[in-house]
Amino acid sequence: MNRILFVCHGNICRSPMAEYVMKKLVKDAGREGAFEIASAATSREEIGNPVYPPARSELAKHGISCKGHAARQMTRADYDHYDWLVGMEPYNIRNMLRITGGDPEGKIRLLMSFAGSDEAIDDPWYTGRFAEVYGQIERGCKGILGVRG
Repeated sequence: MNRILFVCHGNICRSPMAEYVMKKLVKDAGREGAFEIASAATSREEIGNPVYPPARSELAKHGISCKGHAARQMTRADYDHYDWLVGMEPYNIRNMLRITGGDPEGKIRLLMSFAGSDEAIDDPWYTGRFAEVYGQIERGCKGILGVRG
């Protein structure tokens, strides 16, 4: 089983986009039974909220539903449960390390590292570039699927 937790600041834009993109890629590849995929926030400010409407709209443009999503905060226990904890930018990684108390098993990575890049995925809450973020997320998730195949 490949257990992956996508993480961003609020769990209403980037990390749920990654969660649902990855779930679609896995389903399309016929590999649903081989993956457990979820998402979480490093902050508490959006707990319980659904996916932010522009992010939800961008997913819908690609035939992806995120219905029923409720933001949650990452916990220390997530480190033990998941194989990979995947952040969107260095700021997320710093907060993930704070929550987990470190990364002794090398489980914490930037999403774009799976696509051979060190680029950050900027928060579209601030930039408004949801289509650009979707493209980055899709490239990163395809990279994960190739690695975890």
